[in-house]
Amino acid sequence: MGTRSIRSGRVLRSTVVVAASCLALLLNTPLMANAAPPGDTPQAPETTTETAPGGGGRTSSFPGDWPSWQKDLSGSRSNPFERRLTPANVGQLKLKWAFAFPKNAGTPHSQPAVVGDTIYFGAPDGHFYARDARTGAAKWDFDLSTVGPANFRAVVQDGAAVSGGKVYFGDGRGYFYALDQRTGKLVWARQIDTEVAAGVTSSPIVYGGRVYVGVSSGQNIMGKTFPCCTFRGHIDALNAETGEQVWRYYTVPEPKQNGTWPNGVPRYEPSGAGVWSTPAIDPVTRTLYVGTGQNYTGSAGDYDSILALDITTGKARWTRKMTDVDTWRIECSARTPEDKQYCPNLEEGTALDFDLGAAPNLFRAGGRHLVGIGQKAGVYHVLDARTGKIVWQRQLSEPMPSGGLSGIQWGTSFDGRRLYVSTYMGRPGTLFAINPADGHIIWKTPNPSDGCTTGGAAKYPTVCQLGHGPAVTTTPGLVWLGSMDGKMRAYSSRTGEVLWTYDTITEVQGVNGLPGRGGAVSGAGGAVVSHGMVYVNSGYMFTPYPNPDHGSVLLAFGL
Repeated sequence: MGTRSIRSGRVLRSTVVVAASCLALLLNTPLMANAAPPGDTPQAPETTTETAPGGGGRTSSFPGDWPSWQKDLSGSRSNPFERRLTPANVGQLKLKWAFAFPKNAGTPHSQPAVVGDTIYFGAPDGHFYARDARTGAAKWDFDLSTVGPANFRAVVQDGAAVSGGKVYFGDGRGYFYALDQRTGKLVWARQIDTEVAAGVTSSPIVYGGRVYVGVSSGQNIMGKTFPCCTFRGHIDALNAETGEQVWRYYTVPEPKQNGTWPNGVPRYEPSGAGVWSTPAIDPVTRTLYVGTGQNYTGSAGDYDSILALDITTGKARWTRKMTDVDTWRIECSARTPEDKQYCPNLEEGTALDFDLGAAPNLFRAGGRHLVGIGQKAGVYHVLDARTGKIVWQRQLSEPMPSGGLSGIQWGTSFDGRRLYVSTYMGRPGTLFAINPADGHIIWKTPNPSDGCTTGGAAKYPTVCQLGHGPAVTTTPGLVWLGSMDGKMRAYSSRTGEVLWTYDTITEVQGVNGLPGRGGAVSGAGGAVVSHGMVYVNSGYMFTPYPNPDHGSVLLAFGL
């Protein structure tokens, strides 16, 4: 079998693994940051959270905290107040503690939040934990199985937002929660979608007494016997105190039956366009920005789009579609003669799966308010935030139809001067530093070529790949990014040079008494850097390194 065939086989296997993993997953500042001219100091985005009455520990967010998935309202994924870790000392980072998940629980998808001396994170064992951020010592934990029916295992698949004395997050059953930040007691919970396989992978953002969160679904990977598909993607605004829905924006019209599939199962369309990632908010214009995924059936609605919604009413200010047609279900990747009957647009070349699943970045450059967002087609798009007109676009990897695995996955970072964007299975995945004004590539660093021949990954050459599943994170002088090869790395933001590497495919003893070992650095989030510490989830279901004797891990590093 030639090199091309080997690569095609690995890509197809990767697509199938991703699809199966998604199904398992779902069934069970206020001002926008400005791009600083060369030599200027980047402006620091402000925190997203609001002050709550004190007592029993800090419940308001300070600048050095990391209180939500995107760090701030503008979606920067950058902590400009991190001063303890620098390019000069980052090579001295050591593992301070680890939290090991039960070995049969699965892999983590919940990026932590850090406020004050506490780290908050969901686990694949169906619990949500609060721990001491510096030592890992227990504070409280909440059992998700106490909410909703017991016949479906509840797992947190998004990163929490800590605001106003509460901790907000969702689960893979479509439930959304608010816990008391100090005690972990349930304040309220509600199921925000009752469709089969609907779940919350979109991490919430909190502003102005409301929580904004999107909903996605795995109906398109449930197989030929499922009456595909009736799910409609949506973004909800909830009352932060009560959980009551304030408004909902659907991304597709209501699906209607349109005959049957070849096996006689009812066929519904249009459907899909899930909201997988975290929104960003401009509080000046009171506009929410978020990306959407592809259609599952039919071709209609705001699929593969960036939405700009009025946060008061939920009505669209503008929408911009980035793909002409994109309708994809898992049978589009299998491509047997029978499967092709379930992917009617396959021959047209429009079964793409080119979601805008990455979180948007809001920033100013060239005197303009801009919104940028990555797509699984490998393109980073920058638009005028007020009008939706395209300002520039940059193709960063070769498109990989029927899965979009070569492109931009979860998130990117803006440090006030540059954008930092990484690609997934980009042959190899690559980290880019980009001028936000015009898309010029300042530097690029491919995933180090020895990633699969060194460390723990070297034992699994058929599993390891050189690519970046996680989102990018930045702090002054540093870019933080994990890899499918199991390595967590810190790069120089000036040159792209690797300054620090840690192999997470290493056995550790958890502070909770369990043995652990990482795998691919987990996607659905990225490194969290706060108060001189770096927190990373390792073990990712989409790159399944064998790990029969240990659970996946949350790792905490410091000097």
